Amino acid sequence: MKKIEWARKFTSRKFLCAVVGFITALMFALKFDNAAIEQVISVVTAAFVLIAYIVGEGMVDASNKDKED
Repeated sequence: MKKIEWARKFTSRKFLCAVVGFITALMFALKFDNAAIEQVISVVTAAFVLIAYIVGEGMVDASNKDKED
């Protein structure tokens, strides 16, 4: 059985765009104010960028450590 790379899946651009799109649609359906929607999407996007950077750096560090061994 092939190992699933969850970190890569959760930090993919497609997944992140899907989450942002889902949150936006949900907030529109619940009739949130446009300013509130913009603020929430900004915070979510910033958080995803930070998470993607941290996971990406961790993967690079892990691959470099494998090469050293």
